[in-house]
Amino acid sequence: METGGKTVFGATLGILMLETQFPRIPGDIGNALTWPFPVQYRIVRGATPDNVVRGDAEARLEDFIAAGRELVAHGCDGIATNCGFLVPLQDHMAEALGVPVASSSLMQVPMVRRTLPPDRRVGVVTISSATLTQRHLAAAGIPADTPIVGTDKGKEFTQKILSDAPRIDFAQARADVVDAALRLQKKTPDLGAIVLECTNMVPYAADVRRATGVPVFSIYTYLVWFQAALIPRRFAAELDDGGRG
Repeated sequence: METGGKTVFGATLGILMLETQFPRIPGDIGNALTWPFPVQYRIVRGATPDNVVRGDAEARLEDFIAAGRELVAHGCDGIATNCGFLVPLQDHMAEALGVPVASSSLMQVPMVRRTLPPDRRVGVVTISSATLTQRHLAAAGIPADTPIVGTDKGKEFTQKILSDAPRIDFAQARADVVDAALRLQKKTPDLGAIVLECTNMVPYAADVRRATGVPVFSIYTYLVWFQAALIPRRFAAELDDGGRG
């Protein structure tokens, strides 16, 4: 006999979304086709790319907790957010929601750093280097001297996302992200891996990998790992390829 206790089954990952209108292509956290498993979404009304990235995300903590509780009540066993700048909310949300929380792709940086040879470093590409502060880095356990480059000076990506534009030139957005990664590599000769802070950068991760030649981590790599613990793969108890008895 199976046991219940929640409303929705089979979609254990809940994603808290900023309130936006800009288009989201596959790969973006807000396009449900991105995920190889079902997810549930909730919009945090009034939380926008501009006031979270350029403002004080912690001022909206209670809004994120309230939306997170709705997702937990609807069956989610783990909660994520769709902006790397929400990492200062990590501990508060985990305590309030009572389930695992993956607030930011930046949470991967310490782990990625440990995977690299001792003569290599991990760097970060962000949507806004001007406002990614030591407070954000400390919340994710990231060393203060971690190399960071933003897409701030690009022609499309940062401007269109943070202004919540209804149209985006995705080819130019791709160029902005790749350019930022190459600038990061140029200023960091010992670069061994890249973490993409922004959840909207995932569609360009393969292009960054090709251009730089180093591993690229993102909210996609983080949440696929996260989901693998929420619903672990079940393996068969027998050998399907037979034996040589």
